[in-house]
Amino acid sequence: MSLDVAAGLLSCPHCRGTLEIGPATARCPEGHSFDVARQGYLNLLPGPQPMNADSAAMLEARSRVLGSLYADVVALVARSAADTGARVVVDAGAGTGQYLAAALDALPDAIGIATDVSVAAARRAASAHPRIASIAADTWRGLPIRDGAVDLVACIFAPRNVADFARVLAPDGHLVVVTPEPGHLRSLRASYRLLDLDPDKDARLEKSLGGLFELIASDRLARPVDATAAQVADVIAMGPNAFHGAPVTTSERLEIDVRCRTYRRLVPRV
Repeated sequence: MSLDVAAGLLSCPHCRGTLEIGPATARCPEGHSFDVARQGYLNLLPGPQPMNADSAAMLEARSRVLGSLYADVVALVARSAADTGARVVVDAGAGTGQYLAAALDALPDAIGIATDVSVAAARRAASAHPRIASIAADTWRGLPIRDGAVDLVACIFAPRNVADFARVLAPDGHLVVVTPEPGHLRSLRASYRLLDLDPDKDARLEKSLGGLFELIASDRLARPVDATAAQVADVIAMGPNAFHGAPVTTSERLEIDVRCRTYRRLVPRV
């Protein structure tokens, strides 16, 4: 639960100067300072967190799902991360920090930076692994990380700021993106009238990456899982559907159907 692992890697969200991390405060050369929370995370949000940021209850539900129904998804992310041989890994939209923790277990010499717009998530990720530095930060406003300081960015069911990911990645760095396939949780979405998937998401992903990244690996994980009523409730409660409040009374067979893509950052020609 230490920010020390990110020494020299973080930048001030106001002036982009390198942050020096002390035991109680992080400070940049321009004098901007940020208090280190007693739970070990650093809040670098420019203002209050968004109203729709993940709550502590959502994160509790997600933690249970990742430890059970989504265990194979966590393992897939860890394998994909290990294949890159990264030494500095950022999980943008890290949530509970479990995906990043698994990646670091597969990369014993690496350190990780967990970023999330939710303060509750930053608090939780701070204790997910001893080699994680946890930061409250807004992906859309740009990660508070120095240019070219990162070997791998992971973005798992989370918002993507592709241009900023390219900025923080070293030349030939990697990007791992996990997205749902059309069949993911299909029956659950139908049963409870949950938010539907964007049918154009793959096309939008590839368009956003154009000229910045090249696809080098693509793995699909598709299998059914039997979920208890409590697990079904957790799956609904762990994401945007939590704000819709659907009561769950029965167990259900769910479809896990996701794709994990690994990209390499393209180096611009001079």
